[in-house]
Amino acid sequence: MLYKIRIDARIIISKCNTINSIGLEVSADKTKYMVMSRDQNAGRNHSVRIDSITFERVEEFKHLGTTLTNQNSIAEEIKSRLKSGNACYHSVQNILSSRLLSKNLKIKIYRTVILSVVLYGCETWSLTLREEMKVRVFENMMLRRIFGPRRDEVTGKWRRLHNEELNDLYYSPNIVRVLKTRRMRWAGHVARMGEERVV
Repeated sequence: MLYKIRIDARIIISKCNTINSIGLEVSADKTKYMVMSRDQNAGRNHSVRIDSITFERVEEFKHLGTTLTNQNSIAEEIKSRLKSGNACYHSVQNILSSRLLSKNLKIKIYRTVILSVVLYGCETWSLTLREEMKVRVFENMMLRRIFGPRRDEVTGKWRRLHNEELNDLYYSPNIVRVLKTRRMRWAGHVARMGEERVV
């Protein structure tokens, strides 16, 4: 592993020299590195240094809107996506709570605005049952906000919708099924790629 780190550092140095030769400069303040390994102590005693500059080692960072961690854990990414989806809901809350719009239109807004934010980059997620449940709970919460409460026929009191009632009202595939479909579609694209292409 250490040998591989040293080789990768040499590649980085050669790329930095190439970048410098065309007039660009690597910002030492903004450049960080992360060691991805299941071993918690991998690379702890080593640092990446180019000339006199030592780069900061981080445990996680955001790349193209996706949170990457050194343990390759998807839990933080899902937490971040659900938080973004919640913020997205609050930005369109007035529209979704309006009585002037039909439920079908509200569902379309949910699917195009909120769901696309939550499922960004989901093709690479490998979910556990706990994470699937978190995503499903988020969707049920959104659907309850869209469909609103229901008056109980027996007591006459307002109550929130049960999961089974939400499934009956929401005809589209649930969020976990959409996620798995996207993953399979992406896996098909990768399988059809040539050997020379990088994923």
